Order: sequence, then structure tokens, then C-alpha cells
Amino acid sequence: MGKTCDLCGRGATKGVSRSHSKIKTLKRQNINLQNRNIDGIKVKVCTSCLRTVAKDAAKQTAK
Repeated sequence: MGKTCDLCGRGATKGVSRSHSKIKTLKRQNINLQNRNIDGIKVKVCTSCLRTVAKDAAKQTAK
């Protein structure tokens, strides 16, 4: 797939850019994707999912 997270499926959203004269211009806001190896598989993961994976890993090691 293109610019979507492989874990949560989240993709780009639409935003509005406003000029000084208040003219609306639609813009595309891409998510922050990172290439990572998770369990030996290369995936594109958004940074919020990376934080969640790190938190889950920390909980597993604490038990």
C-alpha cells in the first residue's frame, strides 16, 4: 500500500491552509511513517503505533 500504516491502517487526512486574506486551500496532511522491522518483517508504521508497540514490549518485560 501507499502512505498508510500497516498496523492500524491510518492514512493521510485533509487540512485547510488559510492565507492572510482568509482564502481556503485544501492540503494533504500525511502521517509520520517510519520503516521498521517488527518480528523480522519490514513494515511501514506510524509513530503512534511505534510508541504503543514500545509500551507493550515494556509491559511484557516487566512481568
